[in-house]
Amino acid sequence: MPTAAAPIISSVQKLVLYETRARYFLVGSNHAETKYRVLKIDRTEPKDLVVIDDRHVYTQQEVRELLGRLDLGNRTKMGQKGSSGLFRAVSAFGVVGFVRFLEGYYIVLITKRRKMADIGGHAIYKIEDTNMIYIPNDSVRITHPDEARYLRIFQNVDLSSNFYFSYSYDLSHSLQYNLTVLRMPLEMLKSEPTQARQESFDIFEDEGLITQGGSGVFGICSEPYMKYVWNGELLDIIKNTVHRDWLLYIIHGFCGQSKLLIYGRPVYVTLIARRSSKFAGTRFLKRGANCEGDVANEVETEQILCDASVMSFTAGSYSSYVQVRGSVPLYWSQDISTMMPKPPITLDQADPFAHVAALHFDQMLQRFGSPIIILNLVKEREKRKHERILSEELVAAVTYLNQFLPPEHTIVYIPWDMAKYTKSKLCNVLDRLNVIAESVVKKTGFFVNRPDSYCSILRPDEKWNELGGCVTPTGRLQTGILRTNCVDCLDRTNTAQFMVGKCALAYQLYSLGLIDKPNLQFDTDAVRLFEELYEDHGDTLSLQYGGSQLVHRVKTYRKIAPWTQHSKDIMQTLSRYYSNAFSDADRQDSINLFLGVFHPTEGKPHLWELPTDFYLHHKNTMRLLPTRRSYTYWWTPEVIKHLPLPYDEVICAANLKKLVVKKFHRYEEEIDIHNEFFRPYELSSFDDTFCLAMTSSARDFMPKTVGIDPSPFTVRKPDETGKSVLGNKSNREEAILQRKTAASAPPPPSEEAVSSSSEDDSGTDREDEGSVSQRSTPVKMTDTGDSAKVTENMVQPMKEVYGINLSDGLSEEDFSIYSRFVQLGQSQHKQDRGSQQLCSRHSDGVIKLNCRKQLSCKCIC
Repeated sequence: MPTAAAPIISSVQKLVLYETRARYFLVGSNHAETKYRVLKIDRTEPKDLVVIDDRHVYTQQEVRELLGRLDLGNRTKMGQKGSSGLFRAVSAFGVVGFVRFLEGYYIVLITKRRKMADIGGHAIYKIEDTNMIYIPNDSVRITHPDEARYLRIFQNVDLSSNFYFSYSYDLSHSLQYNLTVLRMPLEMLKSEPTQARQESFDIFEDEGLITQGGSGVFGICSEPYMKYVWNGELLDIIKNTVHRDWLLYIIHGFCGQSKLLIYGRPVYVTLIARRSSKFAGTRFLKRGANCEGDVANEVETEQILCDASVMSFTAGSYSSYVQVRGSVPLYWSQDISTMMPKPPITLDQADPFAHVAALHFDQMLQRFGSPIIILNLVKEREKRKHERILSEELVAAVTYLNQFLPPEHTIVYIPWDMAKYTKSKLCNVLDRLNVIAESVVKKTGFFVNRPDSYCSILRPDEKWNELGGCVTPTGRLQTGILRTNCVDCLDRTNTAQFMVGKCALAYQLYSLGLIDKPNLQFDTDAVRLFEELYEDHGDTLSLQYGGSQLVHRVKTYRKIAPWTQHSKDIMQTLSRYYSNAFSDADRQDSINLFLGVFHPTEGKPHLWELPTDFYLHHKNTMRLLPTRRSYTYWWTPEVIKHLPLPYDEVICAANLKKLVVKKFHRYEEEIDIHNEFFRPYELSSFDDTFCLAMTSSARDFMPKTVGIDPSPFTVRKPDETGKSVLGNKSNREEAILQRKTAASAPPPPSEEAVSSSSEDDSGTDREDEGSVSQRSTPVKMTDTGDSAKVTENMVQPMKEVYGINLSDGLSEEDFSIYSRFVQLGQSQHKQDRGSQQLCSRHSDGVIKLNCRKQLSCKCIC
């Protein structure tokens, strides 16, 4: 019986498209090129897609023979050697999908990729370039005058901009779900016989089952969460006809990873944002929610912390925390035809029984469990009623829904007018947000895949005992979710999410035994690194939804932004306004076409002829929906039974049907993540190694001053960054003094008094890279022409560590102490008399040496 589980690695990672006049042959292989699969695509059908997968696994020799026969059989004349009958069209790394407008089908292939993150050896790639190839042959092609326009609209969705995929890690699910799934079948199979499980749950594949007794490993592959998959519609036509390895699901949003070096111990901090493909669109054209409970600008943000020194989901240490942003779940919109900077907010439909909000929160209960915490950041006091309209309606909806929920699972509503606190000179916005973040993290908890360490059990922190979530024998589970919103869910929301993420990061580091208290200060290397990740995350999401980067950043709310930031904010505001007024409509059409919300049909109005897309996103306007839900029991019954645990992670028949389980030998390539990550069969270069090129706290954030405390949790001076080197001696000595006292000093009096610098460029020279030790920090030698300054930089670390300068002579007192230690060493390690005489001779020589020869004498003794 297998005793372990591992994710299944796709065996289609390299693709080559071969072309004949009548067929396309898509040959896919694993990275080692030991296993091959072949797809045959018919080119003689003008409007239909015919894809044949024989589901046979070929060897390299078999594929060569197959391609040779195809080449020979497709030549124009038998035995002709000059021309080939099989052409190599393009090389690729995955299939995005198939799409058809008014003529025939196109195939979209990934031709360039770039590694962006690594989670437990599972690589996450960003799409860099794609190729769109028309399938039917020119001889059967039926042209249409509007085909080219649809093609341009489809290609307006830039697949090279923030689309991500992985061959072995399910990006549509959280880390908590993926690691829970690895344990789920084992618990079921240990309790009941395998055959009975196989008959009652059709989750096993028949192909290639290997029965190797105790050496077997379960390979597990789960169905993606389609809400966050952006090419689901493009793959739907081949989903049931080809092997699952051909299906490469992509997400849209953000992915970033940085390395936190804690005295040389690498800890990866990863930020993944999944943008919902339901009710997706641009800022003013998609507001509120649709009839199915999907809201606009819904993004699930997950921060993952892992100890990179152990690359294994079973033996390594992993932690994650998830939070969500999304538009207010009501029927509301803003009319942009008036060309106003802030168009008035309009409630489109009356919803007295909060039907759309009930559908939305039911989805959240199923995916995240309870409690659901709403942090509403919209304005509460206004001269003219604008944002307050949304607050009043949301309060009414939550109050109505809560009266039917069990008291222990009610929705928590936290209103906080962030704009009002920002304008006040007496209030610190981030202090207040930090208080909210602490209460939120204590309610939801976080995920960690290892039990509490013995030291935290023996001497627990007072905050640790108040932590919520679900504690299991194997670790902790996050139960519940924080849902943050303002009007646009961009600037204010990103800052609030950063503060909650910073609080959760402290608990995650504490749970992995990396800090002694679950608390992080601003202006430390760790928080600067995390702040830069979150600002990149916020800029990316803001560009996707609003058309510009963030206008207000963390520095803005800390009130430490430089004066030049104000002009940048004005430019970002103008850029956002221009994008919303002139380009959002075209972007919305592209998204509708890419996601399959609109299907071009002959004889019906074209996409650009529609006055609005309201009917495309609200299906109840085009047909009658099934039976309406109860006004009181508005939740799914199965979901409420398992709260506070999320229903999607509960072991039940419905969830087991979503899994594909297959038995492998432990050294099979489909589950061997060590072989997949290190790739011993190919030549590796340090210049191309991802872990050396990623942003590092030691290289990009830690000051390069000598004598610096290398801990990433030490509070730095405001002007100290990874690039700033203090020029004169007095400043350097002050910095060293501050490092020595920072660990024991109380926290700074206010967060406004110290500054955070997240504007550093991560592209520093490779000479700055160095191993960080606990004693000293390597110094980058700069060619300044001043030999004295260079000598000082070389000697000062020695003085800090050993207390002496080698260039200076020893005092008589030090010299006497040294000679005594030599004599003590001789008497302690007594051997035969001959060696004692030799040591005595060395000792006499030591006393007679001058100061310049002492170093060599030390080596002799």
